[in-house]
Amino acid sequence: MKTVKYTKFLCPILAFVLFLSGCQFNWPWVKKTEVIRSTPEGLYQQGVAYYQDGSYKNAVDVFLRLKEENPLSELALLAELGIADAYFSAGDYHEAVLFYQEFINLHPTNENLPYAMYQLGMSYFKQITTVDRDQTEGFKALRAFEQLVARFPESHFSVQGERMIRESKKALGEKEFYVGEFYFTRGNYHAALRRFDRIARDYANVGLDYKVCHYIEETKRRIAAEEAKKK
Repeated sequence: MKTVKYTKFLCPILAFVLFLSGCQFNWPWVKKTEVIRSTPEGLYQQGVAYYQDGSYKNAVDVFLRLKEENPLSELALLAELGIADAYFSAGDYHEAVLFYQEFINLHPTNENLPYAMYQLGMSYFKQITTVDRDQTEGFKALRAFEQLVARFPESHFSVQGERMIRESKKALGEKEFYVGEFYFTRGNYHAALRRFDRIARDYANVGLDYKVCHYIEETKRRIAAEEAKKK
């Protein structure tokens, strides 16, 4: 389907479109009979055409019809990815997560599994909000990308997955820094130091090292000053 921000690779859906065109199937917007439209190939092409036109809801409907009417067709399997891709492109990341995860669970040896795992991670990552909000989706994204890289280290999607591991860690580190800075500005230096130390330990080399190092040093200095006053 549509290329995601962090990869230059065609997804399995568009790759199959090129295959279909090479086999000289007719496209659904060309005049054709309902009989042809009802074949797995015709339904698949129609779903892809809706997707390319940005009609994601219609694409989902057609791909669902393909699955229901032709469950044993190889195209029914690709339609499952088509549904997930349509939800992802429409910005409905919650639904995309459900369908990518379903594909992963049902087809653990399919050649498109690395793509589905990458898109699952991206669906979680897209749901990461501001640093003052819960970061559950960030942890899920990180776990999804780490599983991809661990399972398919040679896949080109793992190259992008490694990049997204760094981005996910940076988002989580920024959250920790936000909390640590909150404690720091209120004089709760011990709580702040725990947060800053956690960033240094768990989220190193993602672009936060310099400011975290500075805050650790300053926090320790203020803790030492407070303890000196008590003596």
